[in-house]
Amino acid sequence: MSNRSDMEFRRLLHGLMSYGRMINDIRSYFAEMLGISGVQYEILMAVQRLEGTEGISVSDTANWIRRSPAFVTNEVKALRSARLLTKEKAQDDRRKVLLRLTSMARKRIAELAPVQREVNDLLFETLSADEFKTMVKLIDQLLPCGEKALHRIELLKLESGG
Repeated sequence: MSNRSDMEFRRLLHGLMSYGRMINDIRSYFAEMLGISGVQYEILMAVQRLEGTEGISVSDTANWIRRSPAFVTNEVKALRSARLLTKEKAQDDRRKVLLRLTSMARKRIAELAPVQREVNDLLFETLSADEFKTMVKLIDQLLPCGEKALHRIELLKLESGG
């Protein structure tokens, strides 16, 4: 704390919450353009980035977006119903399920891409390339801290019977 005041800490938290809300609203808009929910959009984007040539497992997708595999499995059902994802058994391990984008999903994402690029550029326009890289590193460092803090909250809830 600076000068025994938590004002800078509070300013940081307020800024992070406000920026996070803005990013969430943007994600919701992109999702709406595809006719899906915000979290379904997040899953779709994760699959697009990670599927490679084989597809991406539900558990790897869940790890990427920091959600449970059960949660992702439930959302994948809706994305399959919307014909945006396919689900297939892995050739090397028949117990593993792999997700892939459908051709319709690829087409719709490609149509959305120009707006995504414009908005994403605006989100970070004041940062230099080096500052952006630093921010990515800092977020990578902070995510496990957030998970620990959430885990602590879950323990406190259990201890209090809540």
